[in-house]
Amino acid sequence: MNKFARQSHQPADIGPLPDDIAEELSRLPTEVLSVDDAPSIAPPAPLTTDEVRAIVISLMLTMFLAALDQTIVATALPTIGRQFRDVSNLSWVITAYLLAGTAVAPVFGTLSDIYGRRAMIITSLSLFVAGSILCAVAPNMPMLILARGLQGLGGGGIMPVVQTVISDVVSPRERGQYQAYFSSVWMVGGILGPVIGGVFAEHLHWSMIFWINLPLAAAALALLLPKMGKIPVFHRKRKVDWFGGVLLMASAVVFMLVLTWGGTRYPWLSPTVIAMIGAAVALAVTFVWHARRADEPFLPLPLLSGTVAPYALTAGGCALGAMTGLTVQLPLYYESVYHLSASEAGLALIPLAAVSTCGAAIAGRTMARAKHYKRVAVVGTSWAALCGLGLTFSTLPLWALLVLMAAFALGLGTTFPVCVVSLQNSVARAQVGTITGAMNFFRSLMSSFTVAAFAAILLISLGADIPLAGEHHGAINAIPSADMMMAFRYVFGAAAAMMALASLCLILMEERPLAGPATAQPVDMAE
Repeated sequence: MNKFARQSHQPADIGPLPDDIAEELSRLPTEVLSVDDAPSIAPPAPLTTDEVRAIVISLMLTMFLAALDQTIVATALPTIGRQFRDVSNLSWVITAYLLAGTAVAPVFGTLSDIYGRRAMIITSLSLFVAGSILCAVAPNMPMLILARGLQGLGGGGIMPVVQTVISDVVSPRERGQYQAYFSSVWMVGGILGPVIGGVFAEHLHWSMIFWINLPLAAAALALLLPKMGKIPVFHRKRKVDWFGGVLLMASAVVFMLVLTWGGTRYPWLSPTVIAMIGAAVALAVTFVWHARRADEPFLPLPLLSGTVAPYALTAGGCALGAMTGLTVQLPLYYESVYHLSASEAGLALIPLAAVSTCGAAIAGRTMARAKHYKRVAVVGTSWAALCGLGLTFSTLPLWALLVLMAAFALGLGTTFPVCVVSLQNSVARAQVGTITGAMNFFRSLMSSFTVAAFAAILLISLGADIPLAGEHHGAINAIPSADMMMAFRYVFGAAAAMMALASLCLILMEERPLAGPATAQPVDMAE
């Protein structure tokens, strides 16, 4: 008899079950499973224009907090040092914030994909406020540095979570315009920070630079939280790979310390720096090894591959790195060559910061209308590379230098919205937070690397122990202007090369179609 033939002539519904099948069926649970946590069958209604506007305004205020605190402390440092009678550790007040913020950027991005945007925005703002309070009441320098680190944990989480929330409420095609708005907020916060910090330190008390964060954070939460319930849910609960997250943060912190201490506190070839480089590489290799074997790694490596992510990450990192490196080192050039005061040199940085926002706005509006949206960034980065190359030639009058610097910034700014939107558009909805956190992480590392690289170029070119990274004293006047101009030609050339690399990456990046206006279509179901 064929083994597939029926072995009984009785109907199947009244025939006895084999003993082994009956026993297996008896073990199955009979209770009804709860479906309270199941996603809704119908997608949520799209947000109205007024609701999107309210969310965007609250997010802009939230980001303003993070942007302000990156620079507001700088002008108050001398006052803080005098009160605590500790000048040698002043740099750590800024370094602790940057280290913590860089390390946790990918952590908050990934956790927002697991636990949701609401939980992470509340967590980041709570850490930021707690750190601000501890900074304001710090009795000594070590406590202030630790509190700044706590504040940096919150500040580092604000940026990726805010950018991820925008991706939840605005369609990819419209998102570039909103990224331009946030770029302008970041620019305003960066410019106002030193001014506000100086006023508070001189006329009130330096602790006010931290107390001001409390009403701003309260206002941001009051505006945002009532609307968070209407934001579409795209996160997916899963097990958190804490070991992978710790490895990634540890490697980032050690690498940042190498860039901070190398060439300043320790010589680049000193045993300490070499050991730290080895530790950073070992931690990074261990992270990659673990990520390849984990079922659900903290940062899935396939997200960083493909035809979009590596090119967008590199282009965005080069653009922000060139901008940050020039912002840090240009005051030295202005003071030495054009004999500007410290405050005048700070004002001369405005074209670089402000005009880049105009470039981001142009790119954002182009993305909302043009099919081939990346072309504006290709043209912009190529233009920036040519302007950077022009800065390497003969000495220019100050006004001409500022005009050329503004033209450089205009092209550079087109990179940011194109890279952010392209990255978010290249992954599943449930991974937008992860890729956004990774983007901010790599941009911070690239910025730190560029600052260190530009400083190394100047030190090699001038062959002297010159003051760098804002530590400008009387030693500047001892450097001949001709030598400084020659040294900065290499710096401008390096910035031009970075923008040329960004342009090449954008050319090679796949240009995937962007979804149309979200307000005209129903929101997709949560994945």
